[in-house]
Amino acid sequence: MEAYRKAYEEWLSNPYFDEATKAELKAIENDENEIKERFYTGLAFGTAGLRGIIGAGTNRMNQYVVQKATQGLANYIIKAGGQSKGVAIAFDSRHMSPEFADFAALTLAANGIKAYVFESLRPTPELSFAVRELGCIAGINITASHNPPEYNGYKVYWEDGAQITPPHDTGIMDEVKAITDYTAAKTMDKDAAIAAGLYEVIGEKIDDAFIGCLKKLVLHPETIAQESKNLKIVYTPLHGTGNIPARRVLKELGFENVYVVPEQELPDGDFPTVSYPNPEADEAFELGLKMAKELDADLVLATDPDADRLGVRVKDSKTGEYHTLTGNMSGCLLADYEISQKKALQGLPEDGVLIKTIVTTNMADAIAKYYGTGLVEVLTGFKYIGQQILGFEQGGKGTYLFGFEESYGCLIGTHARDKDAIVAVMALAEAAAFYKAQGKTLWDAMIDMYERYGYYKDDIKSITLKGIEGLQKIQEILDTLRKNPPTQIGEYQVTSVRDYKADTITDLATGEVKPTGLPNSNVLYYDLTDDAWLCVRPSGTEPKVKFYYGIKGTSLEDADAKSAALGEQVLAMINQML
Repeated sequence: MEAYRKAYEEWLSNPYFDEATKAELKAIENDENEIKERFYTGLAFGTAGLRGIIGAGTNRMNQYVVQKATQGLANYIIKAGGQSKGVAIAFDSRHMSPEFADFAALTLAANGIKAYVFESLRPTPELSFAVRELGCIAGINITASHNPPEYNGYKVYWEDGAQITPPHDTGIMDEVKAITDYTAAKTMDKDAAIAAGLYEVIGEKIDDAFIGCLKKLVLHPETIAQESKNLKIVYTPLHGTGNIPARRVLKELGFENVYVVPEQELPDGDFPTVSYPNPEADEAFELGLKMAKELDADLVLATDPDADRLGVRVKDSKTGEYHTLTGNMSGCLLADYEISQKKALQGLPEDGVLIKTIVTTNMADAIAKYYGTGLVEVLTGFKYIGQQILGFEQGGKGTYLFGFEESYGCLIGTHARDKDAIVAVMALAEAAAFYKAQGKTLWDAMIDMYERYGYYKDDIKSITLKGIEGLQKIQEILDTLRKNPPTQIGEYQVTSVRDYKADTITDLATGEVKPTGLPNSNVLYYDLTDDAWLCVRPSGTEPKVKFYYGIKGTSLEDADAKSAALGEQVLAMINQML
């Protein structure tokens, strides 16, 4: 009997698995492909935790997969001697999120580790904040971010409030992998866990502390007071966790004209108004833009379901149209605002640092250079920005000024160690008020930045390659590029090649090789002439290989043309390898 068939029969016959699970599995008994898909492997616990389709089976998100993962985490916490500190648990608006949060909490409790569970859905940054606020050893967040409705996920945070990085990520992965029997996961009755002081519901106290920290980050309260009546903001939480905290912070700061898209206001795991709830997608803004045009709003803001990423549309007062700000654009706008105003108000610390990921725009480098701050590049993933903040704190050198990544995530302040769309909503509203007081829109401020730093434009091409063959093909593409690195891409010469797997940066003119200084990662990066670049990496959450690229133009039109031309060259390069 095939191994997947054996696993299927085991789940059907073992009394450990509940009747609802068995009924779901019995219903597919004549669908061999579906059985194989659900049982040919276990849902992998990777560096970001778990993410998968909800359903019965080893390759699905369900109670038993969550308990097994949590048992592995508990084993790691106990070996690290951190069981007395407890674990904070949050969840989003997805199907099964509150249930999975409880299953995780009761497995921890059964291992003598206290779980602090939010009473209802909360944003990702608040979970990051709660871990540190409560002095926990770890945190668990039940969310699949912007994946389609059939998905859910499980992210693990460590005591610094950031998602797990080495050595904890591999240490936890090894502990989860070591549990081969799902019945080995411990659990206990919820009432017994509460009576034993091992399950505590948290909520309002943490909410108040979180919002309090955000409000302390406001740089110009006087401008908000002056312009709050004049500024119109349309906001959508996309059926997720941002609704209450985003509206609360704006209201408490005095913003009077905040309009929430009614069809997308309430939590709904089906995300009925979008095919998938991603603030990077135009469809996420259709209802918000319709409302904005009716109200003549200044800006439209959309947070993803776990409220760690923010999408932005800003009005051009000259044409009346709403421009899209990509993650790179909104990140640079906020970086420039935060750093320039800190400099004007209190001066910048000598060891101030702006942090970006390697696939984030080179405009960030130009901003750091202009203000004379340090610039640190990290691997893709906000946890590496969190890791830098921890390093500054532990080493006593380095002051965090701002950090962001191209995928619509940034962090102002150090209250959290993950992307925070709630603080980004607050800061963008503040920046809009600040520029409005000068007779400018956020789009005018963006154009001012282009004029100052150059017309940087960044984009991405990706190809989806599903299944086992797809994974092999993704690896082949990277192997081919490693063996035969390009020396020219379109009109640009390659000046250096960074191989983050081999830890090398090779200067093509001199042949000099130096280390990247970053952790091992299957990523290739090409520095090109004229401040252009290309980076190739497999996605960490989807069966995709991504090609990120950026150029610098002399005007919006020139940047668009150069970006389109490089994009075509990248596609041609991909097609040659397929």
